[in-house]
Amino acid sequence: MRFVYCTYERHASRILDIFNEVIVNSTALFDYQPRSPESMIGWFAAKQQHQFPVVGYEDERGHLLGFATYGRFRAWPAYKYTVEHSIYIHQDHRGKGIGHQLLQELIKEAQRQQYHVMIGGIEATNTGSIALHEALGFTHAGTINQAGYKFGRWLDLRFYQLILPTPQHPTED
Repeated sequence: MRFVYCTYERHASRILDIFNEVIVNSTALFDYQPRSPESMIGWFAAKQQHQFPVVGYEDERGHLLGFATYGRFRAWPAYKYTVEHSIYIHQDHRGKGIGHQLLQELIKEAQRQQYHVMIGGIEATNTGSIALHEALGFTHAGTINQAGYKFGRWLDLRFYQLILPTPQHPTED
């Protein structure tokens, strides 16, 4: 098994499959409808435009088992050192430590790119994701009660943050 940087050409279809399974069967994504294949074009273009990594974990046959990425937390300039990340694992490979390895790799990427804070928004009943984040040093930063509505119930959104030692010399430009 190995880490890879995901590309549209090689990984879009598998990432779409993972996204859509999560949308249909869980509260990890607050979407209602599965995404279209065309949506991946814009998704990858936005990641590339802003130099946001999409790291993946493949098995020995080259099948993507999961991926992680981050993006802008908020649009205003003062948030430029903060990113919000997400991790998704194929349903057949959850609970095997892949998420832990992907998040560790994403933390390294965030430091390499000189970000200061990583934020994860986690639906409050997702105890596996909460435990993963806490194991890697993330702390609970607040909860928005009833932030979403899916599957006939209100969903609370818990935020977890990790403060990184980067950047060495932050600026306001």
